[in-house]
Amino acid sequence: MTPSVSGRVQRRQARAAVATASPYYKWIALSNTTLGVLMATIDGSIVLIALPDIFRGVGINPLEPGNTGLLLWLIMGYLVVTAVLVVSFGRLGDMFGRVATYNAGFAVFSVFSVLLSVTWMHGSAGVLWLTVMRIFQGVGGAMLMANSNAIITDAFPVDQRGLALGLNQVAGIAGTFLGLLLGGVLGPIDWRWVFLVSVPVGVFGTVWAYLKLHDTGVRQPARLDWWGNLSFAVGLIAILAGITYGIQPYRGHTMGWASPLVLALMGGGVLMLAIFCVAETKVAEPMFRLTLFRVRSFSAGNVANLLASLGRGGLMFILIIWLQGIWLPQHGYSFESTPLWAGIYMLPLTAGFLIVGPVSGALSDRFGARTFATGGMILAAGSFVLLALLPVNFTYWQFALVLLLNGIGMGLFSSPNRASIMNSVPPDQRGVGAGMSTTFQNAAMVLSIGIFFSLMISGLTASLPHTMFDGLITQGVPTADAARVAALPPVSVLFASLLGYNPVQTLLGPAALHQVPAGHAAYLTGRSFFPVLISGPFSHGLTIAFGFAVSACLIAALASLLRGGKYTHIEPRLQPVDPSPTAQPAAP
Repeated sequence: MTPSVSGRVQRRQARAAVATASPYYKWIALSNTTLGVLMATIDGSIVLIALPDIFRGVGINPLEPGNTGLLLWLIMGYLVVTAVLVVSFGRLGDMFGRVATYNAGFAVFSVFSVLLSVTWMHGSAGVLWLTVMRIFQGVGGAMLMANSNAIITDAFPVDQRGLALGLNQVAGIAGTFLGLLLGGVLGPIDWRWVFLVSVPVGVFGTVWAYLKLHDTGVRQPARLDWWGNLSFAVGLIAILAGITYGIQPYRGHTMGWASPLVLALMGGGVLMLAIFCVAETKVAEPMFRLTLFRVRSFSAGNVANLLASLGRGGLMFILIIWLQGIWLPQHGYSFESTPLWAGIYMLPLTAGFLIVGPVSGALSDRFGARTFATGGMILAAGSFVLLALLPVNFTYWQFALVLLLNGIGMGLFSSPNRASIMNSVPPDQRGVGAGMSTTFQNAAMVLSIGIFFSLMISGLTASLPHTMFDGLITQGVPTADAARVAALPPVSVLFASLLGYNPVQTLLGPAALHQVPAGHAAYLTGRSFFPVLISGPFSHGLTIAFGFAVSACLIAALASLLRGGKYTHIEPRLQPVDPSPTAQPAAP
């Protein structure tokens, strides 16, 4: 290194030391990382509500045979890649600098947000372009998610980490629901704004992070564990892809769990993850030290995190279908307007997170995480019981109160649990520890969607075809057309509701509707026929899905209870060595 370069490095290090010594630096780190996580999680869900506008923009009907896979991958591709890559990027942050990796994430995210909005293609090619760009956008999101918690843990003292991580965690979870609202507002204006809205935030965050954030943690240079990274990525991608294909119809079956492709993906994924576990015990510098799971606070916290995410992840989809397909049309909202209003009516859930999360995180700094995390999961389980007891055509204030209770329960759990996990990790493993925790959370979201959809479809399969056929025949629909619609897989009905389409008009088609008397056709495509028709079968599916959520939350509560008392990893202090040759050994 030349003297001039060495001098610049020293001056930069001196400025960084001065900046990080400031009492305000930790709040700068918290605000920047919270902005990054909020942006990444908003983009994880913003597409969900805006899907009808996106598909209209590129000129494709997602409900046509063969297009279901395009729909699912556009929704889940981002979630899959963030789940797969956060551990690897957390490890890279530990090795080469968390701030540098995090800042690169801001830049990558911004670039691919722009590319998502500039597609000139239409039809399947346009959707494939969007899916690929979403995957690369997810790479940037994974960089942000993997290192934000580690940067906060480095910047804050142990007695303030619960508050700081709580604010960051709650912003991330709230971003999931705020994305629904933004998608409903921006999609009807222009579907491209759904992706462009994050660009100014990304550019600002990139510059801000470059100028103000500095690495203050322990950096551990090491060789990259290629076998570990490869086996983990291949294994997790295979499992999550298997889940995605498992909820799609297969050769006359309502779902594809018996498909050879799904079985091969799931089996191969489990095998690759087993190889990953073995490989990580053999290499000198593993991607992830499995010995961390010997720390009870770390292992119990991650098990609880996985189960809580299983209970929460599919909830968002179920509530959207419930509101858009049944409740909102019955209360005077057009099918086209239901995506926006579904986001608005779910705001009590976000409010619960925002109110309780930071408070529970701050209190856990003093009293530990076990009481808050366990109580939060019990409260969340109770809220799922109350949701299952509500009638399908509920009274809104009751529904809002239950959503608020669910948000409070999840807020009580999430912040203390994340702080407990991060406090239990050695300083040189914080990046990969945070990545592993985020992987559990994001992978569970994808798994939860598969489980909830499968349970809902199983519930609908038992009675929906007969109910649909009888209802259409009663309104004068020709027998052949009624049989065709009744034979459609239930996932088509769920997607029609999820996308805010007029379900009967979309599924039956204009040719069949022209054969029905005008009055009956108006009733079929109105706001009451489909919601009333589907309420009974949907209620049965809801009971099964919420029963699973209750079980997941109660097991998460048990895992939280077994985490032990308050625990913080403390590096052992080395005794100073006296270099004098006459020094005598210390007495035993």
